[in-house]
Amino acid sequence: MNLTTHFTLEELTASQIAARCNYVNTPGPSALANLKFLAAILECVRYEFGAPVLVSSGYRSPAVNLAVKGAVDSAHLSGRAADFTIPAWGRPIDVALKISASSIIFDQLIHEFGSWVHLGVAVKGAAPRMQLLTIDRFGTRAGLLETRI
Repeated sequence: MNLTTHFTLEELTASQIAARCNYVNTPGPSALANLKFLAAILECVRYEFGAPVLVSSGYRSPAVNLAVKGAVDSAHLSGRAADFTIPAWGRPIDVALKISASSIIFDQLIHEFGSWVHLGVAVKGAAPRMQLLTIDRFGTRAGLLETRI
């Protein structure tokens, strides 16, 4: 099922953990609505970079979120977040910095050091925080930081 031109429901719900453990990873109506909005924001990201966005994690059922040791209040649980890379662009820090300097609206943008970018959208009706974070071996820190580990 296409959510937008370039993003499908299957892509935003795919999970190796769910497949391996035989967990159901199907969003309910509310999470599906959030995924449609998230996909629209990811379309903006794709347009900004002029390159495909490769999603590694989108919606997570409670069982999948627990298995991947996700935060108990993770936006992934409600279909409001995606972890991704843009291989044609390069390093996750460069992707995160470019998004933060763009007009793209997000609730949370996290540079997961050396791995991927996490983009979360706000709960419907709430003002987006435009929060910028880096997570690395030193923990979670404010701002998009290029750290040396």
